[in-house]
Amino acid sequence: MVYSGDKDFICNWRGGEAWTNEANWTHSAEFKNASYQNWTMEGNAKPVGEFKEVAELTFLRVFDAGHMVPMDQPEVALGMLDRFFGNWHTERMNTIKEAEK
Repeated sequence: MVYSGDKDFICNWRGGEAWTNEANWTHSAEFKNASYQNWTMEGNAKPVGEFKEVAELTFLRVFDAGHMVPMDQPEVALGMLDRFFGNWHTERMNTIKEAEK
């Protein structure tokens, strides 16, 4: 996962978007052409960002956040980490459970 605040003047989100679009990997063409989707948090219909993802790569633009996304949007940053690590953790635990059978 690569994320950027849309108000970041140090490392602007367009730069993050550009290098993820140009990264050389198996799904690079598919990723470059992928569309953005709104990202909402539970209990809030208003989008807090937008993302695109293909296979193992996600690029997330966080709305109303600068260079320090967790300081500007703490709840959104926690939701981002919960999503990223939660999915990883769930998949990892399922793999472990299958191996124990």
